[in-house]
Amino acid sequence: MILNLDGLIPATVLPMHADGSIDEAALRSYIGWVADQGPVALAINVDTGEGPHLTHDEKVRVLRVVREVTDLPIVAGLAGPSTDAAVRQARDFKAAGADALLVFPIPAYLSEPLDVRVPVSYHEAIADVGLPMILFQLQPALAGLNYEPDTLRAMAAVEGVVAIKEASFDARRFVDTARLIAQLPRPITLLTGNDNFILESFMLGATGALIGFGAVMTREQVDMIDAWNAGRIDDAVALGRRVQRLADVVFARPVGDYRVRLKECLRILGVLEAAHVRRPLMPLGDAERAHLTSVLIEVGLLREASR
Repeated sequence: MILNLDGLIPATVLPMHADGSIDEAALRSYIGWVADQGPVALAINVDTGEGPHLTHDEKVRVLRVVREVTDLPIVAGLAGPSTDAAVRQARDFKAAGADALLVFPIPAYLSEPLDVRVPVSYHEAIADVGLPMILFQLQPALAGLNYEPDTLRAMAAVEGVVAIKEASFDARRFVDTARLIAQLPRPITLLTGNDNFILESFMLGATGALIGFGAVMTREQVDMIDAWNAGRIDDAVALGRRVQRLADVVFARPVGDYRVRLKECLRILGVLEAAHVRRPLMPLGDAERAHLTSVLIEVGLLREASR
């Protein structure tokens, strides 16, 4: 399979029952819905899909279910936290149908200054499994960190690294990372993970978007990226305004609630039957549900009579 990351890669939600168990029937239906919207790949078991709250066996099962539903490339979230655990995960995820790995920052990175040998050796061990790897620069508010330039260069030099997801939510840092990537001796795909400036990320150098907001309003984002790439700037900007309006509401503070907000949007739109999340995540209150409904109407995804 040729791994094409230039386009929208939705980080999908994971439908659940009220007790927090995985709703496989709803997962199959939802993945089918997302895949039909035109993304180039799907990101599974990442933060949007409550990956940090899943067991290893659950992650493997989710990957197998998704693989049965779609032929789209699957990017699996991988989160260690030890090197041995990460290698085991990579092998099992590959066997379950993953085509690439999004390698999350791990607690061992949380040292200042970070010894560059730590992330480099970690990625080198994972690379031996044989799947393409996507580096991940993630804002600290979502349990990540921002790398120093020398560290990022060293990580990008690891064989098997094909892309970086830049999700600092900081436009200045994104520009700096884009410049660094452009100066590397081999091409690395720049993916935006910045749900707070999606279209603008493409204006600043991204060629793909691996984002949680891709879980909803998927078709509009695919069309927006297509319009931008085709030079139909006015169309891209018009779609971008609609997309960003809802994204800004979904990713409002506290940003961690974006997961349940996405599920609530999908429930309101009739894509999911319920918006259950796994504890300790919490459901939304009635006032915030009503606000999401009004914004879904405002951006043209829902009719007034559907309220």
